[in-house]
Order: sequence, then structure tokens, then C-alpha cells
Amino acid sequence: MEQLTFTKFLNHLFGPAVTALLEKLGVHVKHPNAPINNPLAMELLVVLLLTLFFIAVRLRLSVERPGALQLTLEGIRNFIEGLAGEIIGHHSERFVPYLIVLGLFILLCNLLGIVPGLESPTGVPYVPLGCAIVTWFYYHFAGLRESGPGYVKHFIGPQEGMPLIVRILLPVLIFPIEIFSHLARVLSLTVRLFANMFAGEMVTLVFFSLLPLGIPIIFEALHIGVSFIQTYIFVLLAAVYFGEAVAHEH
Repeated sequence: MEQLTFTKFLNHLFGPAVTALLEKLGVHVKHPNAPINNPLAMELLVVLLLTLFFIAVRLRLSVERPGALQLTLEGIRNFIEGLAGEIIGHHSERFVPYLIVLGLFILLCNLLGIVPGLESPTGVPYVPLGCAIVTWFYYHFAGLRESGPGYVKHFIGPQEGMPLIVRILLPVLIFPIEIFSHLARVLSLTVRLFANMFAGEMVTLVFFSLLPLGIPIIFEALHIGVSFIQTYIFVLLAAVYFGEAVAHEH
């Protein structure tokens, strides 16, 4: 894979140190001179851009005269806060910061592909997989923190008012299904985001190679639309999983 300019820059600065660290950890480095690949470089670029964005907003916070950056972030927060409030319900505000950062990270990763010389890191499977795994662990942690050992009730089906034989046999049937269902969520989140972004980039590249002007612009606009839609779906599903994890039986 050809290295992007930003990837070459990172490898020039940090390549030897990264290679030495990985070798000390016993990891085989396929390309010692370039241990940082394009997707990782793009992720680091996104983290850098988001950090600069948050710092800029923090430095310009104002009640009397809010700037464009502050109004933009407030609009994003209000949108995520409303979404979380409707889906998660009580105490949803504790998950709003994570959902905001998750959404901004995925959206910016998706949109990098329209910038010449850059590519969308979500177009490779392990970047969406990382987002899915972190979300999976976080919502289970939230469920355990909310319900304690009683969180296991989410995996064994309804018990109240059931005959004894049903209360014994139902968990035997439901528990494996629930475990498989929760594990499948990681795959579902990963494949949905990766497949859409990968397909969008491939279609755009094909049309740019055939016809550099005109029609490819339409696909770039489509890429932007898909980027927003896939970000919304990922955040929406994450909110749904949080809502299920912290819900109490009635």
C-alpha cells in the first residue's frame, strides 16, 4: 500500500521509536522503516484535529458572544442530548460526552476520504471494529454499574410471575441466545460502517479513474451523505445499547 504524505511524515518522525517499542513487546514488524500505516496515521490525524477543535472551543467560550465554533458544538451536544434522552431515558446525560466524541470521531474519519491526499480510516475493518469493541465494553460496564450482579437478569428472560419450571428452563434457552446476540452486535456495528465507507470510496475512485470531472462530484456528495448517515446510525445504535443496559425491570 502506498503511503500517504501524512503517513510518511509520521514514520519519519516516530517510525524508529515505534519499531523499537514493538520489537521490545515481541511484535513482528513487517515494515521496520514504516511501522505506521495509513489508517493509523489517519486516526491520529483525526484525534489531533478533534483535540485542536475542542481547545479552540474552550478558549473562546463566552456566554454573551458565543462564536461559530461554540454554537456548532452546542448544536451537536443538543442533538445528541435529545437523542440520548429519548432512547436511554433517565440519567442519559452521563453517556452524552461519550456519544459526542464517538460521533465526531466517526464522522471526521468518514469525511477524510473526500480530502485529496487523505483517506477514510473507517474504510478498513479494524477501525470500525475498535469503535464497536469500546462501545460494547462500555455499555456492559454501564449496565453492571447500574444494576450490579442483577445485570445478569437481562440475559435470562422474564422471571417474575413465572412457574418454577419456566424459571428454571427459560434461562437455559435464553442465556446462550442473548450472549450470541450481544457478540453479534460488535460484528453488526463493524460491518455496517466498514462496508458502506469502503464501497463508497471504491465507487468514487472508479469513476474518478474513468471520468475525472463531472459525475465523480455527484459521488463525492453521496459520500458526504453516507458519512453523516452512517455516523448517525452508529451513535443511534450505541444509545440503544446503553438504554437496554441501564434499564430496570418493572
